[in-house]
Amino acid sequence: MTALPRGETPGSPAADDDVVAPPSAAVPAPSAGDGPEADGGAPGTGERAEATDNTTDDTTDDATSDETGETADDAADAAGGSGAEAEADSDTDSDAAAGADAAPAPLSEAEAELAAQRELRERIEKRKAEKEGPIAAGGKLSGKAADLLAAVRAVESGEQSATSFFDSPAPAAPRRTAPEPAPVRPRAPEPARAPRSAPPEAVAAAAAVLAEGGAPAVLAGPAAETLGAQAADALRADPWQLLGVPGVKPEQADGFARALLGAECGPDDERRTAALVGWLLERAALRGHTALAASEVRAALAERSVTDPEAAVQHAVAEGVVLVFQDGQEDEQDHDGRGSEAPAESGEGGDEGAGTGGGAGAEQAGQEPVQVLLGLDRYALAEESLADGLARLVNACEKDADWTQAASAAGSPSAAELIRAVAAHGLVAHTGGEAARAEPAALITAARALGLRALGATHSADGRRRLAGATGDPGAAVTLAGLLSGEQGPGRDAEGAIAVDLLVVLDAPQLDVETAAMLVESLADGTRLVLSGDPGVLGSAGAGRVFADVLAARACPQIVSRTPDPGPIGELVSGIGIGELNQVEAPGKEVVIVPVRDAGEAVHRTVQLVADSVPRAIGVPSSDTQVITVGHGGSAGTRALNAALKQRLNPGPGRFGGFDPGDRVVHVPAPGRAEPAVVVSADAEGLHLDCAGTEVVVAQHRVESAVRHGWALSAHQAVGMRWPAVVVVLPGDAAQGLSRSWVYTAFSRGERHLSVVHGVDQALPRAVAQPPAQDRTTRLRALLETPAG
Repeated sequence: MTALPRGETPGSPAADDDVVAPPSAAVPAPSAGDGPEADGGAPGTGERAEATDNTTDDTTDDATSDETGETADDAADAAGGSGAEAEADSDTDSDAAAGADAAPAPLSEAEAELAAQRELRERIEKRKAEKEGPIAAGGKLSGKAADLLAAVRAVESGEQSATSFFDSPAPAAPRRTAPEPAPVRPRAPEPARAPRSAPPEAVAAAAAVLAEGGAPAVLAGPAAETLGAQAADALRADPWQLLGVPGVKPEQADGFARALLGAECGPDDERRTAALVGWLLERAALRGHTALAASEVRAALAERSVTDPEAAVQHAVAEGVVLVFQDGQEDEQDHDGRGSEAPAESGEGGDEGAGTGGGAGAEQAGQEPVQVLLGLDRYALAEESLADGLARLVNACEKDADWTQAASAAGSPSAAELIRAVAAHGLVAHTGGEAARAEPAALITAARALGLRALGATHSADGRRRLAGATGDPGAAVTLAGLLSGEQGPGRDAEGAIAVDLLVVLDAPQLDVETAAMLVESLADGTRLVLSGDPGVLGSAGAGRVFADVLAARACPQIVSRTPDPGPIGELVSGIGIGELNQVEAPGKEVVIVPVRDAGEAVHRTVQLVADSVPRAIGVPSSDTQVITVGHGGSAGTRALNAALKQRLNPGPGRFGGFDPGDRVVHVPAPGRAEPAVVVSADAEGLHLDCAGTEVVVAQHRVESAVRHGWALSAHQAVGMRWPAVVVVLPGDAAQGLSRSWVYTAFSRGERHLSVVHGVDQALPRAVAQPPAQDRTTRLRALLETPAG
């Protein structure tokens, strides 16, 4: 089917992309609460007929247009092929006609032949005479072209001056001003972008090397994408580079290396130890760490048969696999301006206190030992860039702004305090629960009333909707991903900075260090930044703990909201935040505990709650009730619960890669981002989803990895979103995965109702009572605490 030109999509003149909408009417999404009555059947023949008719019409129109154009061009070429020949033919015809009219009487054949020859000679002589004279150029021009030619000839001959042809001086060209930011427009649906695939020849070469080492051929594609076009040569020279491919374990890489190297393969091979150090740091980043203690890395190497872990770490540092940093007394001992990064060669000269040995000299002197950290360069650079950027915002802000009137008009004391702090500082941290989100909303409203370009960024589309409702201005709220990509927000100025004077980032605990560094680098000098969030929720999916480090470093004013979350759910969550699991009064069944004995009963009761009890007793339909559980696997994980809920609420064969129209799903366009959606249809382009009113098309080859059923989510997926009713499932095998942050996050997702399917006995109060531990190793706090210069 031929795509329409840009901007001519039927029914959407402002569309940005040329996408033909699918016939969604054939497969309607179920209405709220329909459950089993939702249409899960296959599309009828009418849909296929419609698609066929559209394709036929478009093809016919295109073919007709192409054929007509080609025919017209051929006709034009034929008609005007040679002007001289056409003119000669015309002259010959006219002369012959003139001769025929002048003849008084019929001539004989000989006389006619002589007359024709005479006329031909006269015509030839006449043309020779014309060619010997000057050629009149531009004789066939007309209009402005002819006037311009005449003016040029008059100036060249001296008859007139050049200025005589201008009645008045030409008006000055208007000064070009910077374009105003384009308004945010709804984007047409587009397929999710797939990762760039490696060249086929590189994949084939990598597959051949993998086959030699006994590795599965399915790793050829990922290996070529990870290691580049020369993946085959890299693997042959260093088989342990296979560890860089996602999903490969050290045992598998060791087996591959033994098959390729034979007797040359050993546990202390420098190629192996360097790859192991990098792999350990990459695995740590998946758990949120931006660095690891050198002692922890050495212990992990010893567990993997490395006989000299210290030498292995020093070699990895020398090869640039990792960077080494010192935390502790180095600022007092080191005055040469090198900062916190230790030189890579420090481990070569036996100076273990300055390298990776652990600070023995400091211990002997009675000082606090220096902590030596190892980190990957990408996270080290991100943390340093973020620390520098935050310091820049603090120092470049105009600190004498008068927002007194705006603060006095604020709706609460906490909102007024926040407005006054932002008026005097370039960086402010704000903490509070769900009800406290009204305070950043009041700040944004006050700043926009003062004429400032104020904007709020949230972690999820649901958070954006709630912020827009609180401010009363949909244009004042964006998602952080949409702001950074340019799909939402005011755009960027001529310098490439986001065109805002005040940016409030809600859900700040979800900021990983790389995203935060990218955001701060995109803010111009003088921009005010507010980081707002609930410190009790789970942290970011990516590496780093930006919000917690900013709070711990006390690098800026901190405004603690005094607005508590209302109702029984708010009272329960507030107690969990301080380590207490209290019984709360819930006269309206706002909080319900459902005890279960095993995982099978937990699944049964969960389905019963979502499909029947909550809609009937609370008045919240199944489509607005979200199930949250500890993990994806297990007998009561998201997979088991989603299978049971689909069977009850929207049964079907799963003909679209396991999905049917009306299925609730979660789309994961990038790690750490989960977007609830409903399946609409599927075609050759991919799976069509409705994400809160926005159509998204996921390509077929990405459906398996980017889309999952979404009746049940993990707490990490649910963070940043809220639903009218939530059912939290705690089966017996989930006790090890519980923590205060997990319980706090899961229980606080419900707005009106919370049901807890409880099967962990005393593990729940124990998890709540345990203080939240520092579960991530980062360097940002130390960088923020270190004075500049």
